[in-house]
Amino acid sequence: MSPPSARAGTTKRWGAPTLRSSSWRVAQWIVGIAIVAFAAREVFRRWADVRDQPLEWHARPVLIIGSAVLVWVMYALLIGAWRMMLAAWGQHLALVPAARIWTVSSLGKYIPGKVWAIAGMAMMARRAGVEAWAATASAIILQALAVGSGAAVVGVTGVALLETEYPWIRPALFGLAAASAAGMALLLSPRFVRWLLRLARIDAPVAASPGAAPVVLGAAANVVAWTGYGVALWLLARGLLVVPELTVSRAVAAFTASYIAGLLFLPAPGGLGVREGVFVLMLDGVVGTRHALALAAASRLLLTVTELGAAAPFLASYSRERNVAES
Repeated sequence: MSPPSARAGTTKRWGAPTLRSSSWRVAQWIVGIAIVAFAAREVFRRWADVRDQPLEWHARPVLIIGSAVLVWVMYALLIGAWRMMLAAWGQHLALVPAARIWTVSSLGKYIPGKVWAIAGMAMMARRAGVEAWAATASAIILQALAVGSGAAVVGVTGVALLETEYPWIRPALFGLAAASAAGMALLLSPRFVRWLLRLARIDAPVAASPGAAPVVLGAAANVVAWTGYGVALWLLARGLLVVPELTVSRAVAAFTASYIAGLLFLPAPGGLGVREGVFVLMLDGVVGTRHALALAAASRLLLTVTELGAAAPFLASYSRERNVAES
């Protein structure tokens, strides 16, 4: 479903039911139950995979907790990048509402079809007072920056991971990094941004580009985030297993490549199956198949827990507010 537009100087209401509408409440419950069901299935399925691996585990809780905390710090960084992009368009969100929107809408990835996360972010942002076109455009541009920066990170860090088995891979990966940087540079052009938004059927004002600073800083934030996620994977591996062969750069490359593959495969909720397949493919020759399978499952479990943990306070607070309003 294409979002209606809001031109500069005009305000349009979206044709969605109000929060008081019974049909809208039913839709909310259906979507909410679906999200919880997908997320819960992920936790239990991946925990079983980890538990059944015939490996010698070396649990170090401090490293495992540190891995989760680092992931949450990366979430905060990306939320800041989103707020900055909105501010460049004259749209302002306080930190707490922005964190609520970002974390809760991110759960949409557990429903088949990646559009739910973007649509959820846009819808919640509009309800918080952000212009319809800016809410959707910012989500799309940040998604483009995430994919482009991730491909660039894989192009740089993947050499150390894959060159031993594939000697020809170095120029291919460096070419990928260069192409990704060029693609992200296109987002500096207002004409290209308007064309991109028109593809998504978003009728934006003439000054559609957020400007050079938000795009550059958004790309930098995503590069830092991909690196941070890779370091979190490295900490998780050290906290569960003995895998000295897994260096930080290899962890960054494996995590980023597998996550982007899952992100781009639209039918798979949360990249289920695709992410694990690429993950094992990249780490099989480094840590062995059993360790790669175990780390793929443990990484999935950690990310599901961190995503649910980040959103849980906001979901609980919304539930309490609704109960008070209805009492």
